[in-house]
Amino acid sequence: MQPLTKKVKQVERKPMTFLERLYLPEIFKGMAITFSHIFKKVPTVSYPEQTRPFAKVFRGLHVLNRDEEGREKCTACGLCALACPAEAITMEAAERVRGEENLYREERYAAKYEINMLRCIFCGLCEEACPKDAIYLSETFAPANYQRKGFIYGKEDLLIPNPLTQPEEYEKAKGERAPATQ
Repeated sequence: MQPLTKKVKQVERKPMTFLERLYLPEIFKGMAITFSHIFKKVPTVSYPEQTRPFAKVFRGLHVLNRDEEGREKCTACGLCALACPAEAITMEAAERVRGEENLYREERYAAKYEINMLRCIFCGLCEEACPKDAIYLSETFAPANYQRKGFIYGKEDLLIPNPLTQPEEYEKAKGERAPATQ
């Protein structure tokens, strides 16, 4: 059979020498490579003690924001649920009654607000769609869980701590990328 190209190279098998049969030069080359890695910087991070810096575009867990007086910013307009391509957000609106002025900023509020984290794709469209800066994606990882129920976060799980009663927890939960309170 004729080869299709003229780039055919005939290979010949010559017998191995004594040093090649011992494989010692190749073993020493491999050991040299291994020992050279001992003196290089370790790429792993000991997670609980050390944390890696987040990228500016990192999107973590959702947080429902409060204003500086501790009132919830969410008005249950539903724009975040409409903007969510995975349909992970569900909410029910309710009207504020007399005496709840210190709890809710507007006349309407979210009586029920849930995010199914198994469906969420962390795209950030809910954050962009919110006209009140009531929801944002923090720099916190979603924790592991063994049951599906644990991945459905309710309003109590998402709401940031009250800045008046828990200022330290509020600053920690707010993170560095949180929108400024108005």
